[in-house]
Amino acid sequence: MKLLRLAALLTLALTLATGCTRDSRPRVGFVTNNAEEFWLIAEAGAKKADQEFGVNCLYRRPQAGTADQQKTIIDDLLTQKVQAIAISVNNPKDQHDYLNSIADKVPLITQDNDAPDTKRVCYIGTDNYDAGKSAGNLVKEVLPNGGTVAIFVGVPDALNAQQRTQGVLDALAGRKDSRGPEYGKYKLHGGKPFYDYVKTDKAKQNAADVLTALQNEEKVCLVGLWAYNPPAILSAVRQAGKLGKVKIVAFDEMDDTLKGIEDGEIHATVVQQPYKFGYESVKMMAHRIKGDRSLVPPNGIVYVPHRIIRRDNAAAFTSELRQLRGK
Repeated sequence: MKLLRLAALLTLALTLATGCTRDSRPRVGFVTNNAEEFWLIAEAGAKKADQEFGVNCLYRRPQAGTADQQKTIIDDLLTQKVQAIAISVNNPKDQHDYLNSIADKVPLITQDNDAPDTKRVCYIGTDNYDAGKSAGNLVKEVLPNGGTVAIFVGVPDALNAQQRTQGVLDALAGRKDSRGPEYGKYKLHGGKPFYDYVKTDKAKQNAADVLTALQNEEKVCLVGLWAYNPPAILSAVRQAGKLGKVKIVAFDEMDDTLKGIEDGEIHATVVQQPYKFGYESVKMMAHRIKGDRSLVPPNGIVYVPHRIIRRDNAAAFTSELRQLRGK
């Protein structure tokens, strides 16, 4: 009997202890579209916001970077009773009905990669078409008299990949909704981007294959539109002995990209502000679950401005990133 009483007291003590340490804040979810380093900065912003606005952000980065894995993660978050969710959508077309089913349950925000034809409350992120135009203008800086351009990106279905690509091409052509294969003084090698499906080895191989195909051309620029693409391109260009001869225009702010800019191996990069993706998404979700809709603009879009990082400001930007990452 004494043993039974002791066991009951221990169980009660453990229950009380667990109750005291359990996070009682409302839960919200933040789901990325892959596990790249880019998202660590967004996570820092999300953690800052959940402390400021009194919510518990469950932050998830799918390792495989597929729509199926993303769905599994989202379904799990819904079973954990998140009251709102922010998603970087892998495939807006194929995930359309699924996203609407989520929006019927909790407020849905898209961040980084939009799904504009769904019931999402708001998109928070870069104006990817405009950022793509900025990348195209950087190409024009390094190839002012024209040349051959190759574009590298993860997957064809992601809206940000499509918008950035079209922005690059429109900047080169000097007109909107341009179609190739020639864009003003520029030719798009292959007629479309080279996709790697979020596999870094494939990204490097794509760049190496293009360099082989264009080995006899003098005016070449390779453009990497997802974070891991520029380092993969740079590695391939080094191995091919083409540093300085083949120009590189980048996107995002991986360490190897910034080092390449400081060393004069990459011309420049278009950077987003993922910290604000995380911070503003969690802030908006915290307000929405309290019934406050004031942060959502009438058009349902909050654009976070992009920036251009060149050799003259790369070191300062790198220092800024270290602070955001807590290094």
